[in-house]
Amino acid sequence: MDEPNPSPLIQSIDGVQHHVPDLEAGVRFYHDLLGHEIIWRTETAVGFRMPDSDAEIVIQNEREYQETDLKVDSADDAANRIQESGGCVVVPPFDIPIGRAVVVEDPWGNRMVLLDSSKGKLLTDVDGNVTGVA
Repeated sequence: MDEPNPSPLIQSIDGVQHHVPDLEAGVRFYHDLLGHEIIWRTETAVGFRMPDSDAEIVIQNEREYQETDLKVDSADDAANRIQESGGCVVVPPFDIPIGRAVVVEDPWGNRMVLLDSSKGKLLTDVDGNVTGVA
């Protein structure tokens, strides 16, 4: 007997993160040369709008690898569901400014960051500097 199809776990792409050693050089490339609008910025990261998507391009200088961030309803529930389905949790659920996140791998070793926005969205000033969460 076939099991009913569960509801999809991953809701949408939140963003793709790229490491850049120099944020200002990254801003010149993605904003000044490629034309992407700055949505937000912190001391270690800058988010850029992709006009036909809610997803962001994020450059950061903290982790030297590319990262795909995917939205879920609950990072904690997603961690359990990934494990129950044969994947593994690489980094257990943790707090982030807008909610919670978890780093997981599917059964073939493909790594994903699953995050929720349970605390809200980033607030910024007129220059895009992050000032809080609402």
